[in-house]
Amino acid sequence: MAESTLHGYRDNRLLAALPPESLASMAESLQSVSLPAGAVLAEPGATFDEIIFPTTGLISLLVVTKRGVAIETTMIGREGAIGLHRAFGERKSFARARTQVGGKFLTIRAASFAQIVKEHAAVRELIGRYTEVLLAETQQIAACNAIHDASSRLCRWLLQGADRAGSEKLPLTQEFMAQMLGVRRTTVTLLAQALQKKGLIKYSRGQITIVDRRGLEACACECYHIIQHTRLPHAIGVKL
Repeated sequence: MAESTLHGYRDNRLLAALPPESLASMAESLQSVSLPAGAVLAEPGATFDEIIFPTTGLISLLVVTKRGVAIETTMIGREGAIGLHRAFGERKSFARARTQVGGKFLTIRAASFAQIVKEHAAVRELIGRYTEVLLAETQQIAACNAIHDASSRLCRWLLQGADRAGSEKLPLTQEFMAQMLGVRRTTVTLLAQALQKKGLIKYSRGQITIVDRRGLEACACECYHIIQHTRLPHAIGVKL
């Protein structure tokens, strides 16, 4: 397959990190789909039938309590994928996977992916490294949720979302943000208003635009820089 044909698949950083021959083999089975915000891709205990690589959209992994409360443990955008472990057998999802920002996604059937992983050591190695990165990020976010205040966590979350969706504009409602951060909607309203008064963001009709990225980074907790610039990107050799 020509390099120009493969270029479209490189919008996902995980796919872009693969050697050309491995990507070419996988590209034969990849399909492009558009998904709206709020689409549930997997529930806890479900088996992944497809592996999903975001290119412009954003996926949240949510832990759901018995009372139905869902808290985000990590987000996955163009730097990663969900369902990768399905390549090694019939694995179950531990969380609810839901699109938090709609967009374009690349999908591949689990059986096809498993065969490619079996034939290409480079794909197996990348899955192993990415799984370690995802675990480290989840641990960092768990610490973040326990230690840092809601304002700095919101800044971290907005920056991560923009990085991984590939846009400074995020279509997000205050209700959705409150659920992701585990706080009341009124709290998010006050926090968003404060950030807007500082000139860091603009919020209008369910869309947040980052206006001053450097200022927003200064208000975010240390977790953003740890995840974005220090330990995690180097572990898989790609920029998150």
